[in-house]
Amino acid sequence: MKFRAKQQKSNQGIPQAKRTKSLAFSDFKFHESLNEGLSAMGFNEPTPIQEKAIPIIQDGEDLIACAQTGTGKTAAYVLPVLDNIAKRNTTPEVKVLIIAPTRELAIQIDQQIEGFSYFTHASSIAIYGGTDGQTWDTQKKAIMEGVDILVATPGRLIALLNSHKVNLAKLECLILDEADRMLDMGFSEDIDRIISHVPKERQTLLFSATMPPKIRQLASKRMKDPKEVAIAISKPAEGIFQKAFLTHDNQKTPLLRYILGSGVYDKVIVFASTRQKVKDLEKEIRKLDLVIEAFHSDLTQDERKALMNKFKAERVNVLVGTDILSRGIDVENIELIINYDVPPDPEDYVHRIGRTARAKSTGEAVTFINSKDFRRFADIERLIDREILKTNKLPSDIGTGPEWRTGQKSSGKRFNPKRRR
Repeated sequence: MKFRAKQQKSNQGIPQAKRTKSLAFSDFKFHESLNEGLSAMGFNEPTPIQEKAIPIIQDGEDLIACAQTGTGKTAAYVLPVLDNIAKRNTTPEVKVLIIAPTRELAIQIDQQIEGFSYFTHASSIAIYGGTDGQTWDTQKKAIMEGVDILVATPGRLIALLNSHKVNLAKLECLILDEADRMLDMGFSEDIDRIISHVPKERQTLLFSATMPPKIRQLASKRMKDPKEVAIAISKPAEGIFQKAFLTHDNQKTPLLRYILGSGVYDKVIVFASTRQKVKDLEKEIRKLDLVIEAFHSDLTQDERKALMNKFKAERVNVLVGTDILSRGIDVENIELIINYDVPPDPEDYVHRIGRTARAKSTGEAVTFINSKDFRRFADIERLIDREILKTNKLPSDIGTGPEWRTGQKSSGKRFNPKRRR
């Protein structure tokens, strides 16, 4: 049973989206202070979604942008709005509102804004639920003193609006990030309530990984003749090597221990279907010579933030979590994603494995499939328009898994781990 050798962190050999011409960030004529920040961060060439979206946003048009996770869509809207702020010397007040479905994503967006805006006078703050009283007071104080960009989760923003702690009367740009996810999470009414507080004359930007009918319904009600940009909708990044093991349920945990104990991978995320299963798996695999932690909704926000910082700093090798981990985290060089359970929604598969091969890097994604999930996994293959390499040949002490029976043949190819020397 072979695993691929650890991959080099490069973009060699990875097909890139075709472009009509090669652009640099300097072609967008950003304010010099913003260009200084981009240069300091090592940003030179825009990604396809940035190349297409930024000029539309600079022209003041409404925009629906659809792109998979990891393509740089946050910078696609952050950079032009920062450029607009940097070119004007105005009093800090909420000019831009970014709505995100989770606190993790809100924090990530705010961190990116801080990096890009370092040499500008633009200010931002993220507000979200689940904080202690001191953090909540800090957020309110920052808003009352004046801030250019507000990044918020729907629930916390509505609480501020109801208490009259935030004024959106001068808002110029409303951005809905991960719009499909927000609608899936039941935030439709909350979004309508928030929009009722913002000026009718505004620019509205909607960013989404997928384009279900309800997104178009939202756009038709709340946007003015929006332009549309779509980049590789619902397709995993080209740099992800995908494979699957056909397993019985009692083979999953031994197989997980085998893979993690192989010595090939240093930075891994394991996705499981429930919070309780996440906790159980963490206990099961703690005996391995790796630092393993569980990431779930029972943790406080401070605990989750500290855990994510440890993972980024490589003081934690393996995170085991539910789909809360599939959105709103920005961690580089994740080598392997393991789907211990097949996700219930094919779109969730795309988001899960999108945590690896960020931007132009490479990575691997492994899925364990039991016989009950054959049809569900076939739906995933139809969505991404690709048959994924499958095998039921497991390590000899684990046994043989079930045969693939949905009319598609298993490859029969085998993978063998290379032990670290």
